[in-house]
Amino acid sequence: MRTEPIADPSGTLVPVARTWHWGRWLAGAVALALAGWLVYLVVVNPRLHWGKVAGYLFNDRILAGVWVTIEISLLATVLGLVLGVVIAIARLSHNPVLSWMATFYIWFFRGTPVLVQLIFWYNLAFLFPRLVLKIPFTMIGVMWDTNQVMTGFTAAMLGLGLNLAAYFAETVRAGIQAVDHGQTEAAYALGMTPAKRMRVIVLPQALRIIIPPTGNEFISMLKTTSLVYVVAGHDLMTNASQIYKANNLIMELLIVASLWYMLMTAVATFLQGRLERRFGSDAVRLVRGGGLAARVLPKVAA
Repeated sequence: MRTEPIADPSGTLVPVARTWHWGRWLAGAVALALAGWLVYLVVVNPRLHWGKVAGYLFNDRILAGVWVTIEISLLATVLGLVLGVVIAIARLSHNPVLSWMATFYIWFFRGTPVLVQLIFWYNLAFLFPRLVLKIPFTMIGVMWDTNQVMTGFTAAMLGLGLNLAAYFAETVRAGIQAVDHGQTEAAYALGMTPAKRMRVIVLPQALRIIIPPTGNEFISMLKTTSLVYVVAGHDLMTNASQIYKANNLIMELLIVASLWYMLMTAVATFLQGRLERRFGSDAVRLVRGGGLAARVLPKVAA
């Protein structure tokens, strides 16, 4: 039992006994034993070929799938973030039509499974064999074959990006509403238009609340891309499934894919931590303290 001396009011050091929490140690030991047992069962399983896992870990098709997964995640996240900001602003708009349409968009895309959306976009040619963009009431325009445009990659980017926009719009809306209302009133008092108020006063502060959760969205997007295999998007899961369908090394290829997903998630989690440390404290200080308005409004008034 370890003791740590502390000083009493007279300045004399008094040893204090630290209580041993036997229940915590017992629970920890049981958890470690169970985890070790499960790991042992997997590692020593004679039906699992770890040499094949190592051999396919840096396979060209696996690496190509990793790169496509990162591309889809980045593009879909950017699409979702940009569209989410627009939808959130429309949701808070005083225009009832825009507000209702934004509400319906959020309800629709949050209410339908991502897998259904991916399959819908990939099979869009059943509804529209050709995509036409032209000037109304004229023959001036361009036309594309839908099957050539709506590839697995495009369907994945649209399906994941549009779905993310519905969720991110609610995050943006919460960030905007967290900005102190007094700063909005001060901007109105200076004669700012609603657009300028949003651009100069509200959004710069809301972004400090919005940016940290984007890391969670990107991490979730990395793993959600595994659904892209249903539309043959040539991502990591698609390529891994195509390989194990040919050689029947199902568990080995799934382990390879899982290792790469965990690596990408670890890197994204590290970057998310940097974002939270960078913007987290500033968000509380600026939103509660009105720091940005104190700096910007005098300049605008001048």
